[in-house]
Amino acid sequence: MYKEETQKIRPELDKALDFFKKEIGKIRTGQASPSLVEDVVVETFGQKMPLKQLAAISCPERKQIFIQPWDASYMEPIARALQSGSLGASPTVEKEGIRITLPQMTQEYRQSFLKVLSEKTEQTRESMRKWRDQAWSEIQLLVREGKAGEDEKFKGKDELQKIIDEYQGKLDALVAAKTREIQEV
Repeated sequence: MYKEETQKIRPELDKALDFFKKEIGKIRTGQASPSLVEDVVVETFGQKMPLKQLAAISCPERKQIFIQPWDASYMEPIARALQSGSLGASPTVEKEGIRITLPQMTQEYRQSFLKVLSEKTEQTRESMRKWRDQAWSEIQLLVREGKAGEDEKFKGKDELQKIIDEYQGKLDALVAAKTREIQEV
């Protein structure tokens, strides 16, 4: 009985890790990436839309992002939205699109990005704890209802901890890799 409850949290933990990967992809490192700007909200024709729905985003060089709008009328609203962003770079409007050249990261920027990484890591850990606690409550409920024994309860607790440790290890590996990226010169 407890195995079913412990395995139920795996998809939720996978979702939490996937969300974390997407979120840390938005944190700037020394290298340009479309994920840095794809979710920038652009207000055009009275509607707010993410940039990825209005343009093609590419990185022709290591420190450069090129945005090619689907329609020329999107050029000005996209440029406005990017200027108010937190990239620390000004967009250059060209004939075919908008180019952003990322400046060298200062130590101050690195520290602020590491702080954001730390906050997102803690949010993911909280989510994992929430799912663990929910599964533990379900196991305890099974014991109270007589559908499982005390020994199964403790086996379930051990199994839950193994799963959480596995996912914590995956999370720690992602954090270590992103920290290295941010600290690269």
